[in-house]
Amino acid sequence: MPTSPSRRRGAKAAAPAAAPARPVWPRLALIGAVAVLAVVVAALPASLISHYLPPNVHAEDFSGTIWHGSAGHITAGGREAGAAEWHLHPLALLRLHTLADLHWVKGGFVLDGTVDADRAGLAASDIEGGGPIADLHDLGLGAGWQGTAKVRVKELETSWSAAGPALKSATGEISVSDVSAPQVADGAALGGYSLKFANPALSADADATATLADTGGPLLLDATIRLTPKTRTGLFSGTVKERPEAAPALRNQLQNLAQLHARDAQGRIPVDLEFTF
Repeated sequence: MPTSPSRRRGAKAAAPAAAPARPVWPRLALIGAVAVLAVVVAALPASLISHYLPPNVHAEDFSGTIWHGSAGHITAGGREAGAAEWHLHPLALLRLHTLADLHWVKGGFVLDGTVDADRAGLAASDIEGGGPIADLHDLGLGAGWQGTAKVRVKELETSWSAAGPALKSATGEISVSDVSAPQVADGAALGGYSLKFANPALSADADATATLADTGGPLLLDATIRLTPKTRTGLFSGTVKERPEAAPALRNQLQNLAQLHARDAQGRIPVDLEFTF
């Protein structure tokens, strides 16, 4: 027998009771706590970066925050090392690394690049800039030398040791122009030079090799520089010859050098010089 409409309506299940409303305040409290934590972390002072610096690097005169800050006075191995501004990559701190986009200034010498530093060493990439060589004298580079340097380094990696940073790899080019030094040819102009190195990785016992050539001026120079990081020694090996525009004082010094090392068939003087770094 067909079911009547009234009976069909009665057979319907009762509507489920509405679920009790959840309190809103726990979610609001969580959002508030996260917001407060974000503000606190964002406002961490720049001086906290000092905890992530290598042992022989000291910084002070901080301003800004740990994420975007600056240090107005830096020393490295007891030497004046200028000032720096950085934009920090926060996630790197979880690995106890300091990864930052860095702007470094020492006098008129300026470099920009990306630096990844930890207690083991430092790796830098895409470094570009330059400036007066004389502004690097405090760091022990080219004491007495004058000229302008231009830096284009794709990769550079060092490790820290008690004796200072040790080179592990290097790829790039450093060029200098308008070079002179009081101890060479009475300060006469020496022209410009380009140093190129392409060592993507070095083992503990490997040597790093760079080529050095003139870019014009009174000297024709073609040389190779071989560095041995393990013993911190180097060897400069190549040939040099004066050009017609060389100053008399420079010609005299080269002639004295030719008394010790005879010129080859092209008039070039062989030069071999060992040094430490």
